[in-house]
Amino acid sequence: MVTQSGTKQTDEQAGRDGVGPAIDTVVFDLGGVLLDWNPRYLYRKLFDDESAMERFLCEVCSPEWNERQDAGRPWVEAVAELTARFPEQAALIAAYHERWPETLGGEMTGTVAVLRELKELGLLLYALTNWSQETFPEARRRFAFFDWFEGVVVSGEERLLKPDPAIFERMMARYGIATAGTVYVDDSARNVETAAGLGFKAIRFVDADELRRDLRALGVAVRAGGREGDCER
Repeated sequence: MVTQSGTKQTDEQAGRDGVGPAIDTVVFDLGGVLLDWNPRYLYRKLFDDESAMERFLCEVCSPEWNERQDAGRPWVEAVAELTARFPEQAALIAAYHERWPETLGGEMTGTVAVLRELKELGLLLYALTNWSQETFPEARRRFAFFDWFEGVVVSGEERLLKPDPAIFERMMARYGIATAGTVYVDDSARNVETAAGLGFKAIRFVDADELRRDLRALGVAVRAGGREGDCER
């Protein structure tokens, strides 16, 4: 677990001894934490050759290209720009947007279970995500756990991308979030580093069991994960 000091903490050092403010808020990233998103779910239907698919997703519809939609670029503009460069790939490029729902693999049930427990414990929940404002509504309609959040900040709507501190600060100002009592959870190291630098208790997400351990180390009373030790010391 990465904390605002950048060191690993034990239960005694973080929250359970009463030192520092109690945790009352948790902010979640979405993709890779609560939602399983991957363009390969779509493109494995469109390619017979795995290596050709990987070249396409590296060199044509690349992560950098997709990130510009997360920053607010309209999809029609993105598809037109890329099609002009790779006209022979026009249908495959168009599919990224037209068949975008097929890139969603579903919710990550272990983490959603943690989210439910946090809601039942009375903690305030928020989401901060890099996501296109055009495709995000589909995910929001599909998954009921979005109703558990007090607020969701979407990069495409804000035209700001994590790890820019400005999008974190906008979320904090909009919802009155105080970093000292807030945990931030993300699978991206650079986003966790930014959050920690701003004063959040920042956790690098690996899996639901490790998230449970990290939350418990901060004094949050979620149930122990499946890989906890035989006894607690």
